[in-house]
Amino acid sequence: MMMIKDEQRKLPAGWHWAKLGDIYSPIRGVTFQSGEGKSSPFEYCIACITTSGVQDKIDWDSRRFIPIQRLSDKNQTLQLGDIVVSTANSKALVGKSCLVSEIPFPCTFGAFVTVFRPISHDIDANFLAYWFRSPETLAYFYEVSANTTNISNLRVSDILAREIPLPPLTEQQRIAARLNEQMSMVAQARQAAEAQLRAARELPSAQLREVFESQEAKKWHQQRLAEVSEIISGITLGRKLFDIQTRKVPYLRVANVKDGFLDLSDVYQLDATDADIAKCALKYGDLLLTEGGDPDKLGRGTFWEEQIPECLHQNHIFRVRFDLAKISPRFMAHQVGSPYGKAYFLAHAKQTTGIATINQKVLGNFPLLIPPFAEQEKIAAAIKEKLAEAESLKQALKAQLAEINQLPSALLRRAFAGEL
Repeated sequence: MMMIKDEQRKLPAGWHWAKLGDIYSPIRGVTFQSGEGKSSPFEYCIACITTSGVQDKIDWDSRRFIPIQRLSDKNQTLQLGDIVVSTANSKALVGKSCLVSEIPFPCTFGAFVTVFRPISHDIDANFLAYWFRSPETLAYFYEVSANTTNISNLRVSDILAREIPLPPLTEQQRIAARLNEQMSMVAQARQAAEAQLRAARELPSAQLREVFESQEAKKWHQQRLAEVSEIISGITLGRKLFDIQTRKVPYLRVANVKDGFLDLSDVYQLDATDADIAKCALKYGDLLLTEGGDPDKLGRGTFWEEQIPECLHQNHIFRVRFDLAKISPRFMAHQVGSPYGKAYFLAHAKQTTGIATINQKVLGNFPLLIPPFAEQEKIAAAIKEKLAEAESLKQALKAQLAEINQLPSALLRRAFAGEL
């Protein structure tokens, strides 16, 4: 990305360009030695903030301890108004910074952190802290940082060489106060949008619970899944097929089967025999359910709508085939994916070290709720409509949140162009 040099920008009247090195001095952090860590085994220790502690505000819990005699001078302890910068981190996080606005206990900082402290009294610390977080500054840090393996390093000399559009002190203070006010409003809007989005994401589950755990549902006929369907697992991968004629056929992996939908963006192929195809080829209405993995993947799935001609499924996916004249596959897919269905799978799964699985017997014993066929169709259509509305609401809220998340960058651009 070609960056426009700041020198090409015309500044408002009374503003001037100033190199950071002319108004702030850098203070390098302390290098850890063997035995220094998160505990405090030494008689005289001081807390030490690491690069992971440099967030929007300092994370005071993310600290280590070092002997206090390791400090070369008192300048290596944090002071109010310091700008703390992460100068070694992942590429996306290098250059992350925050203002020291409180100091709950004496604290120094590690070698991957650099503190910038004002030389001049004509600089407002809040104004400069916002400049460090501005899109142009972060883009510059990203561009000049050097990569070593998975870590990017930001040279202090490159930071000091960066020029700042600087208004008079009173204007700095006005802009910083205005930014504080507007950023607070953005944070409140973000919090509200995130709460609405969480509620929208929970809406489908609530809608399904309302159907399958209702008083009406308790009156429906109940049968074991195995009694009203044919259940099989799919093809085992990596089989040896010597001297047997095969052909390439698409097949579904666990990665393709999601909760309530199929992700067919990346469908693999396998070598299958005619017998494999005759046994495992999917038909419209087949219910596809994963056998597990993480607990949230238990019974995850939906039904097949013939999206791909002649498609098979692997052995970690169960195929449930109904008599479509008696059973609505959409209704049953909603039922097994509802809190009612998930509670059954979780209660009967085999769990080992965070992995939960169901076998064909457990699946076959699923207590299927079976209202009359016409009612199944009616309920399935109503659920489909409600879920579509919930998805539309979720997407609208995600778009709204994305717009809110763009506001800080827009505000900072305006601020440092003298437009705020």
